[in-house]
Amino acid sequence: MGVEIERKFLLANDDWRKQIHTSVKFRQGYLVGSDKSSVRVRIEGDKSNLNIKGATLGVRRQEFEYPIPMDDANELLSTLCTEPLIEKTRHYVSAGEHTWEIDEFSGDNEGLIVAEIELKDENETFDHQNWLGKEVSDDKRYYNSMLIKDPYKNWQE
Repeated sequence: MGVEIERKFLLANDDWRKQIHTSVKFRQGYLVGSDKSSVRVRIEGDKSNLNIKGATLGVRRQEFEYPIPMDDANELLSTLCTEPLIEKTRHYVSAGEHTWEIDEFSGDNEGLIVAEIELKDENETFDHQNWLGKEVSDDKRYYNSMLIKDPYKNWQE
């Protein structure tokens, strides 16, 4: 069984930008979403895949991912996925033993930046970077599958 253990944080400042070693453009859309799971299509640079993810709230969720042909991914995104699509640039930042994935959203989610770290265990320790802000792992608004339903541009905070 595939399991993802991931923690999400907002950013306190832009210091992380000095540590970027790679950036990749992402485009993704959702085919199906329910209270149990979501099915998404993602183009990540020159790769494309189909992903099934459990909808449980928190840091541990089931996840299954399968490569699909790029032409199929483009067709699914343009004809079957719910709009708006998720558009973002994922920046990779190494810090200690881990690599952070920092998603800088565009389109309807312009202005939202979220840092994610994947862990092997829910209790695994990691270097808490000075650029990390509030943890939002338990706030479903920050799940990509929710950002298509309620884009960041509509939030009032």
